[in-house]
Amino acid sequence: MNHRRTTALCLAGLLLTGGQLFAAKITRAKKAPESDLASIESRRITVEMAQNLAKVETVSDLPDPLPQPFNPQGFNRVVHQEAHPAGDSSPAVRAVSGDREVLTAIAARVTPSGTFELGSNRWLQFSKKRLKVGDHLTVTHEGQDYNLELTAIDATNFTLRLNREEITRPIKPGKNP
Repeated sequence: MNHRRTTALCLAGLLLTGGQLFAAKITRAKKAPESDLASIESRRITVEMAQNLAKVETVSDLPDPLPQPFNPQGFNRVVHQEAHPAGDSSPAVRAVSGDREVLTAIAARVTPSGTFELGSNRWLQFSKKRLKVGDHLTVTHEGQDYNLELTAIDATNFTLRLNREEITRPIKPGKNP
């Protein structure tokens, strides 16, 4: 039995020695790792491109005075139109009133039948139409359409807006004090 043990030990020694020699050949065959950095020339090109992109150009001066996009000239101007001469067959055109007068005339004709509340929203009831706060109502007055916005509703009153003018009217005209 001693002989088997000796043979096994010799074989193990040979295998270890052969494995070490094989590993040494593999490590010698590998090349040295290359650098992760790009070449100097390619880095120089990249730096020059970055410098060109980073240049700040001077901005030309803005025109004086600047146009106002939210308040253009003549925005609130009231246009008055003259009536045609008597010999002309076309009907006379009335002078354009301000938004307040138009809204007063229109609001008198807007007569809802009541209000009701559904969930957390209050609705203004007309015969078959229902409007809530934020809805728009188109009304024709003297041949021109006006887009009114419903801005508030409470138990007895409602508020309409035309452009910047607002008016509050009772829901039932004869019953509000």
